[in-house]
Amino acid sequence: MRIYSIIYLVFIFQAACAELPTQVNNQPLPSLAPMLEKVLPAVVNISSTQTNSSYNPLFNDPFFQRFFNIPEQRKEKQSRGSGVIIDAKAGHVITNNHVIDKADEISITLLNGEQINAELIGTDPETDIALLQVPPEKLTSINLADSSQLRVGDFVVAIGNPFGLGQTVTSGIISALGRSGLGIEGYEDFIQTDASINPGNSGGALVNLNGELIGINTAIIAPGGGNVGIGFAIPSNMVEQVIGHLMEFGEMQRGQLGIKLQELTPKLATAFGITDNKGAVISKVEPETAAAKAGLKSGDVIIAINNKTINSATDVKNRIGLLRIGEQVKVTVIRGGKTYNFYAIIADSKLKGGTISLYLKGAILKDSSDGIQIKEVTENSNAWKIGFRKDDVIIGFNRREINSIEDLAYYFERYNTRSIQIRRDGNILSVWLN
Repeated sequence: MRIYSIIYLVFIFQAACAELPTQVNNQPLPSLAPMLEKVLPAVVNISSTQTNSSYNPLFNDPFFQRFFNIPEQRKEKQSRGSGVIIDAKAGHVITNNHVIDKADEISITLLNGEQINAELIGTDPETDIALLQVPPEKLTSINLADSSQLRVGDFVVAIGNPFGLGQTVTSGIISALGRSGLGIEGYEDFIQTDASINPGNSGGALVNLNGELIGINTAIIAPGGGNVGIGFAIPSNMVEQVIGHLMEFGEMQRGQLGIKLQELTPKLATAFGITDNKGAVISKVEPETAAAKAGLKSGDVIIAINNKTINSATDVKNRIGLLRIGEQVKVTVIRGGKTYNFYAIIADSKLKGGTISLYLKGAILKDSSDGIQIKEVTENSNAWKIGFRKDDVIIGFNRREINSIEDLAYYFERYNTRSIQIRRDGNILSVWLN
């Protein structure tokens, strides 16, 4: 019986093998090589250098430097990653923000080994996307695909510079779509793949079998320190929206609706008479905000934004966060069992409401991964007179770490003695509010 079983299995195996194609595009065996020959020149290696002056009370004293000819103590920090040329005529290259963050010098290396200095056009730490520009000479670009058409199980290829080895290709499938809540970036809508992504792949290309860019490789989960088949890429549609801002403004002009959200749980769905669990519940509408002016109310369940289905509160955050200030957005909600459409104008994310806004009047704040960035301060405004300046980063309140404008407003309303800790030019300072 065992012998017959083996013969039968061999027969099945041979039959299955016989069904495999023997030629594809006149190639003797299926191969990704023809596609990769077109795509590989569009993927570059990126090297960035950050130079820091190390502080020594003796060596950095101007007196000793002058009279004893002591050179300034400097340290260089280098990092390597990958990038993708998306516009050969304009010389535009995209990569991850963390690959070039705080770099003094950035260069790219083409497939042929040629090294070119790059200029930073703009960056968005919240999505971890950066846009570079190089001289538009002898460049090859890659077309962006519509990432909304991706499906779990689609074959993909990851291209990058893992461990500084040089351009490397790995393959796999899309393992999941719309991954969020990982705490990797401020705005998350990741493509998950089992194609090997390792340190140095950051900023590299994730492409489909047509050689179109579907994502930018950005992160991995590696409990053992190496690739375990769980990698994440920023979808091309999100990349396209962000680089539109970066090309025009040099940064994301991110606005807000003025709402607080909670997830639509099965119990809430039943209470609202909703048959599925897709959507996000508005738990609060801030007064005098875009949402309030549009007519949105607490208890509304958002089911679509600009006619695109909303599955969770994270979906709302991502969709709104990629829109421009002043842009009109269509918000579809369920209220009292009926469906309504509301139209709001995305507002600037300046701090509004509460006593804290009086103290910081004249300052434009922006949440970031490093703290609350002060983007602008109007001279002689309240914020200016208190001591805030452009490019300060608010990192604490009463020596408690804070991570968002919402945190700052929350603590401010609960304490009478108030000090705000800021980082300025590498130093930590306290600003006292009376």
